[in-house]
Amino acid sequence: ILVISKETDHFFSRTALMYIYMGHMRFEDTKPYEDWFWEKNRINLHKGEVTRIDFDSRSLTIELRNDDGSLSEEEIAYDRLIMATGSRTRKFGWPGQDLKNVQGLYSYQDLLSLESVSSRIDHAVIVGGGLIGIELAEMLHSRNKKVSILVREENYWDNVLPPDEARMINDQIRRNHINLHLLTDLEEIIGDDHGRVSGVRTKDGNEIPCQFVGLTAGVQPNIGWLDPNSPLETDIGILVDSFLKTNLDDVYAIGDCAQLRHPPSGHQAIEAVWYTGRIMGETVAHTLTGHPVRYNPGPWFNSAKFINLEYQTYGVVPNRILPPYDSIY
Repeated sequence: ILVISKETDHFFSRTALMYIYMGHMRFEDTKPYEDWFWEKNRINLHKGEVTRIDFDSRSLTIELRNDDGSLSEEEIAYDRLIMATGSRTRKFGWPGQDLKNVQGLYSYQDLLSLESVSSRIDHAVIVGGGLIGIELAEMLHSRNKKVSILVREENYWDNVLPPDEARMINDQIRRNHINLHLLTDLEEIIGDDHGRVSGVRTKDGNEIPCQFVGLTAGVQPNIGWLDPNSPLETDIGILVDSFLKTNLDDVYAIGDCAQLRHPPSGHQAIEAVWYTGRIMGETVAHTLTGHPVRYNPGPWFNSAKFINLEYQTYGVVPNRILPPYDSIY
C-alpha cells in the first residue's frame, strides 16, 4: 500500500484544524496514529503532488520539491488505484476572490496561511453560512478579532436547520459578539495597492473594511486537476457505482471527491462529511481484499458545534415541517 499526499507527512484529523489554531491541541495531537504505525503495518507514505494519471499505462506522474527548492518529476506504476482527493473551496467568480488574505479553511496549508497573517487582522469577514464558516468565525473570535459573517439566507444555515433552530443559532452567534449580516450577498472583494484585501462590498452597496476574507460558501470535489480528456467519467465528482468503482478497471474513488451514480435512500450523491468517507474506505478495503461489499452508510448522521452549542442529527430531518408530519421533536 502506497499513500501519496502533498499536504502533510502523516494523516491527521481535518476536523481538528480549528483546535490547533485556538491552542486547544497541537498538530501532533490530531494524528490518530503514531508515526511508526505506518511502517509497522507496511504502509508506505510518499509526499508529493500527483499532476497526471495515465490510466492506459496505469501510472502516476508525481511532482516533487527537492531540498534546493527545484522541482522534479517521478513516475509510479499502480495495480489498483484509490482516488481520495477530497474537496476544495468553492468560489463563485467574485471580483477580488484571488487577492492575498482571501482563503478558505480546508487544508493544513490553509491553517498555516491563516496563522501567518493573523497578527495583521483586526476585522475579518466570513462569506457563507455553513459549518466551516462558523468554525472560522470562532477561531478568529478566540484571538479577539472582530468578525462579521455574511449570510444570503433569512437565517443562519436555514437550508438545513428548521426555522426555530436556525433563529436560535442566530442568537447564539450574536450573543458572542460576532456580527451576523443576514439576507446579505457579496458583490466584490476590494483590494489595496499591494494586492491584499482591504474590504468587501455587498450587493446592497454596503462596504465593510477588513484585512481578511474567509470564503466558506461550501466546497466541491477536488477534481479540477484531472485531464478532461481522460477516459475517467466525471460529473461534479468522480462517478462511482455501489462498490465505489469508477468506469475504469481497478480504479476507485472515495470520500468528498466521489459521486454516487445511485445513492442509497436518504443520501445525496456527494456527501462531504468525515464519517461517510471513513465508511467508503472500509468498503473499498473489503473489495480489494477479496470480500466485495456494497457501500452502505446506514442512516444519515451528522454533528456540529456552533461556538458552545452542540448539534446532532440522525436520519433525514427536513428544514421545513411538511405533511404528513406536524412537528419535529
